[in-house]
Amino acid sequence: MSEVERAVSTYKEGFNCSQTLLSTYGTQFGIDREIALRLSSTFGGGINGMGETCGAVTGALMVIGLKYGSTKAKDRKAEKKTYKIAREFVDRFTSRNGSIKCKDLLGCDISTPEGREFQKKNKLYKTVCPNYVQSAAEIIEQILE
Repeated sequence: MSEVERAVSTYKEGFNCSQTLLSTYGTQFGIDREIALRLSSTFGGGINGMGETCGAVTGALMVIGLKYGSTKAKDRKAEKKTYKIAREFVDRFTSRNGSIKCKDLLGCDISTPEGREFQKKNKLYKTVCPNYVQSAAEIIEQILE
């Protein structure tokens, strides 16, 4: 099973999209899977169910930080490189999917009762979100090469 397939499988187990990306790829950079799942648990649903930045995007950005992020306060070279790579991810995800905002991707605002009802009725977490997880995983794989 490829890492992309593992990410989608992890999502289908019931983890949120952010947990899926960080737990799948974070272990390559020394982060324990359980810690990755806990750390990213509040980023699902567009950051805590607010419909903002897609959790697949926030999870992927955390992975980019694990690989390229600085560990020294004024390491501007690492910061610049990390931001550049993160921007490349965001641009590629947006190009493929039209947005990085959960509410745009789902076509409803899950932070409202009406939006949550629409999501449930249309099973968007099951029918739409696995595609965004897969998209983010495919892009992160290319970026990590």
